[in-house]
Amino acid sequence: MEKPPTVLYKEEEINRRINELAQQITTDYRGKELLLIGILKGSIVLIADLLRALHKKGLTDADIDFVKIASYGQSKKSNKNPTLLLDIAQDISGKDVLVVEDIIDTGYTLSFLRNLLLQRNPLSLKILTFLDKKEKREVEVPVDYTGFQLKGTPWVEGYGLDGGAFGRGRPEIITKES
Repeated sequence: MEKPPTVLYKEEEINRRINELAQQITTDYRGKELLLIGILKGSIVLIADLLRALHKKGLTDADIDFVKIASYGQSKKSNKNPTLLLDIAQDISGKDVLVVEDIIDTGYTLSFLRNLLLQRNPLSLKILTFLDKKEKREVEVPVDYTGFQLKGTPWVEGYGLDGGAFGRGRPEIITKES
């Protein structure tokens, strides 16, 4: 029998953390142009909220682009061989780039994307993950900004994260256990 979902992070906690991250990023990139690259589909809610928060904090020279990478499909387990399905639409050579990811667990997706982007000669390349499942890491990836560290390895949904393509619209982050 499936238990009711457990709320890990309420909407207010998420909003507070987004504002804290935006303040830190604004400080780090003050006076610079910044390109945020979101990984579809999971980062869509996060990148929208982050972009607005950055603007409110004074970092008004920020743009966004997206990649789409297949690493899970309908499964709850990474296939360890990510595939680029959609590439960014602009040249990042000489630009400050911040990759925005909803969650990192094994590290395969971010390692793949980081290596791909570094070949394109950005001025700088940093990574933000909103949720970090360090206990599941199989490939080390440098993460510069983290929203929350998850304890254990729960399957999470909400705030852009889905459970088999559903649940992305929840304003909070939940876990469901069977």
